[in-house]
Amino acid sequence: MQCSHYDAGRCRSCTQLPQPYEQQLAAKQQRCDDMLARYGELQWLPAVASRESGFRNKAKMVVSGSWRRPVLGILDAAGQGVDLSDCGLYSPGLQSCFGALAEFVTLAVISPYNVALKRGELKYLLITESDTGDLMLRFVLRSEEPLERIRRHLPDLMQALPQLRVVTVNLQPEHKAILEGPTEILLTPEAPSLTIQVNELPLHLRPQSFFQTNTDIAGALYRQARDWVDELEPASLWDLYCGVGGFALHCASPWRDVVGVETSAEAIASAEQSRDELGLKRLQFKALDASGFAAGADAPELVIVNPPRRGIGAELGRFLNDSAARWLIYSSCNAESLARDLAAMPSLKPRRARLLDMFPHTQHYEVIVLLERG
Repeated sequence: MQCSHYDAGRCRSCTQLPQPYEQQLAAKQQRCDDMLARYGELQWLPAVASRESGFRNKAKMVVSGSWRRPVLGILDAAGQGVDLSDCGLYSPGLQSCFGALAEFVTLAVISPYNVALKRGELKYLLITESDTGDLMLRFVLRSEEPLERIRRHLPDLMQALPQLRVVTVNLQPEHKAILEGPTEILLTPEAPSLTIQVNELPLHLRPQSFFQTNTDIAGALYRQARDWVDELEPASLWDLYCGVGGFALHCASPWRDVVGVETSAEAIASAEQSRDELGLKRLQFKALDASGFAAGADAPELVIVNPPRRGIGAELGRFLNDSAARWLIYSSCNAESLARDLAAMPSLKPRRARLLDMFPHTQHYEVIVLLERG
């Protein structure tokens, strides 16, 4: 992928961009091979490549400049705004909405937040696109000061962007490198969530629900887990760190007891909406801490974990190692924490693994591993 911003030194977020994509993928595979080299019987399935451009389904746009001339993109090392509205990572649908959003900032007189001066209101615009082109938009503000103007002019924005389905204001008053705050104000009560079809299953994203940035690769990840589960045919299954329920929904069955666990109540509400639409009677979701939930329950035959970059941690690792679970499917975005967690679970042996390139042009990726007690 050619990028004028990288070539000019304006943005270096895609650290691996100068390297041909095939070499990027091979280097990631070698990295995973090296991290899990101690497991000599581990079978690696062919890596899953991504599209090189237009694959991102969400944009986190720092807003800088002035309300008269807003800049949507990032801040450079000097704190100046860099316009990334034509970034090649974004889908054409995302790219096409940035102009209307900049015009709305001017129309509603929303002053961008100045980091150096600690002054202004609008910190970020967070935009997520569904597989059909529908959009969810979140204004991350320092305070409610612009809220009335946003409400007043929202019909103009909805007319300019008829694909908008969900619009919210998130309040993040602190002068910290924190993306969002706990308070979310829904401006479109008739549409509290954005629906994304993944492998023909509806996943509902509420404003504070996490979803992968690459829909195609997320679909491949869920299919791989489902294929393993269908092969093993466990009668019971947990999906820990389940988010909006991607793994649990894909692995649900009329004869299998499935429980999804996630700390985010918003994500659980999204997962339950999908479950109810699909009529999955033996699928439950719980808004709980994964380690706390596991400690107070009997383990199922198979457990799926999809933790954040830090991994599952010692407590949950000990539980899984000592439990009666026959299989574990571990989906990881960090081979270092994955290797550490696997080493702490010697009773579970890695059998098969696959690299999925969720984040082209960076050193990041997703890897999924099937472990068996033995």
